[in-house]
Formats: sequence, C-alpha cells, structure tokens
Amino acid sequence: MRDIPVITPQQAAAMVKPGQTLLVGGFGMTGNPIHLTHALAETGTGDLTYVANNVGEAGLSGGRLLRNGQLKKAIGSFFTSNREAVAAAQEGRLEVQLIPQGSLAEAVRAGGAGIGGFYTPTAAGTVIAGDADVRTLNGQEMVFVPALRGDVAFIRAWRADTVGNLQYRLTEQNFNRAMATAADLVIVEVEEIVPVGGIPPEQVHTPGMYVDYLVQATLTLDDLGSSASVGGSAKKVDEARMHMARRALAELQPGDVVNLGIGIPTLVADLITPEHGVNLHTENGMLGVGPAPEDGGALEFPVNAGKIPVTALPGASYFDSADSFGMIRGGHVDVAVMGGLQVDQHANLANWAVPGKPLLGVGGAMDLASGAKRLIVLMTHTDPDGTPKVVADCTLPLTTRGAVDMIITDKAVFEFRKGILTLTGVMPGATLAEVRAGTGAAFAEALG
Repeated sequence: MRDIPVITPQQAAAMVKPGQTLLVGGFGMTGNPIHLTHALAETGTGDLTYVANNVGEAGLSGGRLLRNGQLKKAIGSFFTSNREAVAAAQEGRLEVQLIPQGSLAEAVRAGGAGIGGFYTPTAAGTVIAGDADVRTLNGQEMVFVPALRGDVAFIRAWRADTVGNLQYRLTEQNFNRAMATAADLVIVEVEEIVPVGGIPPEQVHTPGMYVDYLVQATLTLDDLGSSASVGGSAKKVDEARMHMARRALAELQPGDVVNLGIGIPTLVADLITPEHGVNLHTENGMLGVGPAPEDGGALEFPVNAGKIPVTALPGASYFDSADSFGMIRGGHVDVAVMGGLQVDQHANLANWAVPGKPLLGVGGAMDLASGAKRLIVLMTHTDPDGTPKVVADCTLPLTTRGAVDMIITDKAVFEFRKGILTLTGVMPGATLAEVRAGTGAAFAEALG
C-alpha cells in the first residue's frame, strides 16, 4: 500500500481548475470540508459546478463561493434561506438544479459505481421531474435520474490512516462516503491521521483506494454554526401544536420505524419515551435517535436532519445518506410524519414550494412522502388569513400524489378511508362548525 500525500488546504484548492465539477460532502453543518472550501474561496477559481446537499451553504460561512461569483451552476436538494443564493438564482447569475435528497445521494452513489442512472418513484408527477424520462415499472410510475460524477471531491472524515483508509464520526458519513467514490480527484479533510493499523479493518468506512490526498484540519465550535450547542435552545410551544403532536404520537405503534419531518412533526420526538418502543430514523444517516442532550453539540453528539444535536438510544446505528434513502424508498420506514402547505381530497401533498416565495428546496420530503408505508401530515388548518389548507385540489407544486393517509390539524383529524377524505376527529378547543367552515374540500364524517 502506498502512503497518501498530506497537503495543505491551499495546495488542495489550487488543484481545482476553472470549469470543473466539484462534489462537496456534508449535511447541515456537520461533516463539511470547511477548511478546503474556505481555501478555494481565496483562490478566485470560477466557472464551477457545485454539487452538494445544501446549495446555499456553498463554501459555508454565508456562502463564500456564491458571494465571490465562483459558481456557474449548483446542483443540490436544498437551497437554504441564504438570501445571496436565492438572489443569485433569481437574477440569473447562478443556474440551480434541484434534486430530491435521496435521488441526489443515489445519483452520486451510482456515479461512483459506474451505473448510468436509475428509475425512482420519487418526484413522479411533480414539477421536479421536468422533462425526465418517465416509465411505469411494476405498475408504478418512475422517473429516470442520471448518475452524477465530479472532477474533484472535497469531503471530510474524522480519521484517516496513512494509506487513506477513512473512518467517519457518528452522522458525518452523510454525503461524504458516496462522494469519495464519484470523482476523478478525491481530497479528504480529516481531524487526525494515524499510522496504518490505527483504524481496525472492520471500522474502515471508505477504503484508501478512493483517496488521492489528505489534509489535516481541526474542527472548532465556530465551524459548526447552529449545530455547535443545544444550550438555551428550548422554546415555548403553543398548546394547539402540542395537541397535534400528541395525536400523531397516538398513531405510532411499538416497533415502528418513524421519520419525523421539520416543523410541527419534530414536537412528536419530545413526547416519545423508551416505553413507546418507537425507532426514530433521520435521513442524514441514523436509526435510534434519542432526545436532545441537555447541553453540548455536534462535536460530542450525532445530529439529526434538522441540524439539532441528539442522543443515540441503545441499539442505534449510523450509515450514509444513500443507505438511509434506500431504507426509505425500499419501504422500510413504517411512518413518515411531515408538515404540509396543502393536502387535497385526492390525498395529494404540497409542502415544498410557494409561488412567489424564495425557493428553499425539496430536501428529503419527496422521497419520504412516496417511500414510507404510511404518511401522516401535520399542519395548521388554515393559513393566517383563514385560507383553507385542506383543499379540493392542490394549487401549490406537488410533493407526492395519492400518498397521504392521515391529516392532523389544530382543528381536526382526517383519514383517507377507501380513498375518501373522512373527518374522524375534532381537536380539543375546536368545533365541528369551525372545521366545516375552514375546510376547502368535500369530506365524509365518521365521528364518535
């Protein structure tokens, strides 16, 4: 085995040439090769195509690569709330290609495995599918997604040995493991480099054959942003939302593998105890998610898909994003609890884009909505102006078609029984008259 050269971030950045495609690992603020991207931002190298889960964090620290105008195109699943990134896209200074998170992970994995692409049910019937080839396979409509490869990959691992074998820490496998396989030149930023044998063979996550260069760089609390600590993060939640979370919890059964979306669904996690026997899954690569720690951050704990440090319950496991979404698409997640902007009487869900508002991205919503065995949507019954969110037909861009099983709002509980939207409960503090007045779809009633 050959020793892998160890270089500086500046030397690594100099290897990226104008016009190349750059793969960048990380999820939220964890597992990011932040020292490499910062060094690249100092070079001025431009005309780059940037591939990462979160496009808006290009270069991190406010999107340095975006601010510098070094990117011509960005490919990712999430556009974040970075105003500079949104403005660059809206003004035509940056071409953006949004891909559902699981499709992105699988496209990179396919690129590294020499596979030309794949068909997936994710995004079928939505605007994200665009003009992609769509076929019906085994009775299900599926969208073709081409494989993704890069000229250069910047990734981060926790530890490397001198021959390039890599070990990732906790949830930091995310997109790093697949990206290590899918570029012509792979440069790895690591916390420490140990002698050969310092990583037991059974703990090697990425074999050294994929690695071209190593950069030793220590991660600090400042590098983690919002994931640095959970201290002082407790917020008061109104009782109506807690009623929704409690009602959703009542639908979960012992042994269920459950994924909780961002927003109101995250409140369910605060109510789950070991006695419930529920196994929480997070799409950035963890099964067995426990409650948030009382203090500490991403240097001590794993992180969930909302960038929040969490604990690991006994029996927990870690894996990368491609494996995580394989679990989702493969039907191994029993229940997905998601937020919503609209659900219609045909069980269609819209929850990722509002016309006229900055495009934040699709994230993993499309994968989860179409892949989980059961889909529960938690949302307020109406918009702040009183506009119904349970409607006859969705007017917002769809997330998935015909997949919703239950809707829980601050006013009511609806189920789809034999394909018919059916009111099965009225929430505490609400009245049947309020539900009827605030619902924009026809529904049957099965109360009591």
